[in-house]
Amino acid sequence: IRPTVAETTALGAAYAAGGIPTAALGARTLPALPENTVETAIGVFFLAMIPGRRWLARRNIVLGYGGMLVAGVGIGFLTGIVVSTGPLSVPAFAAHGLVKGAFIATEAAGSLALYVSKAATFQAFGALPTDIAIKGLITGSSVMAGTYLARLIVERLSVTAFQYMLDIVMAVSGIALLWQALR
Repeated sequence: IRPTVAETTALGAAYAAGGIPTAALGARTLPALPENTVETAIGVFFLAMIPGRRWLARRNIVLGYGGMLVAGVGIGFLTGIVVSTGPLSVPAFAAHGLVKGAFIATEAAGSLALYVSKAATFQAFGALPTDIAIKGLITGSSVMAGTYLARLIVERLSVTAFQYMLDIVMAVSGIALLWQALR
């Protein structure tokens, strides 16, 4: 079943409502945390979510709007702490049943809201110089263009192929985070 624009908008809004304030809180908490602890925890989580996502799908467990709000709270906080948590939101949006273009667009909109909150918090506390903000806007624009182009490719994939690609992204991200934490 293909979700409507209103459904995906409401889903993204529920995710952002939980994530925006906690992304700001995470950004404020970042300086107090041990460097490798967060990367290790998220890396393990990514790897665990590969079988976890499949387990949820086999049991037809779907994350509703309340679940997306809660996911936004947790992921928002982690987004404030680490450089990128893009793959962390994959299980949440996939658990709602989104696939392909609807998945990419809704996840991108929700993530954008969290990153804007994080950047605004860094700016408010003097931790985001103008040159870095400009570089971030350039990078973000490139990511948005890449997301649009990826959607064109992903729409041509079968749902099964798309889900395998999600597993690969989760595995690579988890291993990369663990590698970074152990270096």
